[in-house]
Amino acid sequence: MGERQHDDVELVTSSHHDLLSSVLGSREASVDSMIYSYRHGFSGFAAKLTDSQAQNIADFPGVVHVIPNRFYKRQTTRSWDYLGLSSSSPTNLLHETKLGEDAIIGVFDTGVWPESESFDDEGLGPIPLKWKGFCQKGELFDPAKNCNRKLIGARFFYDGLQAALGEPFNATKFNEHLSARDEDGHGTHTASTAGGSFVHNVSFGGLAYGTARGGAPHARLAIYKVFWNETGTSADILKAFDEAIHDGVDVLSLSLGIDIPLYPEIDKRDLIYYGSFHAVANGITVVCSAGNSGPTAQTVEDVAPWVITVAASIMDRSFLHTYHARKQQDLNGKLFKILFSS
Repeated sequence: MGERQHDDVELVTSSHHDLLSSVLGSREASVDSMIYSYRHGFSGFAAKLTDSQAQNIADFPGVVHVIPNRFYKRQTTRSWDYLGLSSSSPTNLLHETKLGEDAIIGVFDTGVWPESESFDDEGLGPIPLKWKGFCQKGELFDPAKNCNRKLIGARFFYDGLQAALGEPFNATKFNEHLSARDEDGHGTHTASTAGGSFVHNVSFGGLAYGTARGGAPHARLAIYKVFWNETGTSADILKAFDEAIHDGVDVLSLSLGIDIPLYPEIDKRDLIYYGSFHAVANGITVVCSAGNSGPTAQTVEDVAPWVITVAASIMDRSFLHTYHARKQQDLNGKLFKILFSS
């Protein structure tokens, strides 16, 4: 599965270049070809190769798999109370875990909108000493202003996508900024769902009025941006796994997956299979979405037995509304949601 053979990460990377050089003919060619060296939680690398070069590497002793870089797709105020995790009850799991105090949740997604009130750090203590990560400076993202004791990490990865596109990466083509800032909204949504702070007196058009919060409102958040608009690659996702293991996260949340139809068993071409395995081996709980393609057979994604796979379900509330028909009597009815999210 790609366990490291050295404790020194520089030696791990050097061993990757040695292997690649033996196939490409020189150290210089190896450096030009290498996209990522995975060296913290496991040993592996991403490189630009021809089919024959990839096959030559696959034949080397100790090489577990050579897998093509592939594209991935990215996949509320009441839900936690419905699940029995009410913030007002002193006896449930939420309070037994002190609202997730000092747990570090890593989120792989489209980034974060740091100005959201869900990432306010009021009432939180110092950043846990075990944290080794950082906030990365980028376009419209200043770590000194945008990170705090709640949002303690923010990174972005695009080298794998750049290699797949075969041209220099231009974030503006994706309506993005070259930073961890979230221009899509999906990552901000998933991060706040997992570990958002208490935000009182919120509603959507007067509906769902109440207090919004994440499942662990006192947890810290580390953001790993691996999607640009709706596009991400396995090479970048695997690099995020490697860095998250190094950084010291406790939990990883991934709302992403591959296209269906799916295989009835674990797809060994799916690099989430490898990254999550090494994360779990390093004591990290990995939580993945079941996808948005159900409910028919073979549509559940991320089914490795070492991850927790979470699917959408029903809620115990409804939104009542009155339709005022012109020259007709008013009609009272229930509003139905059209868009669902795992």
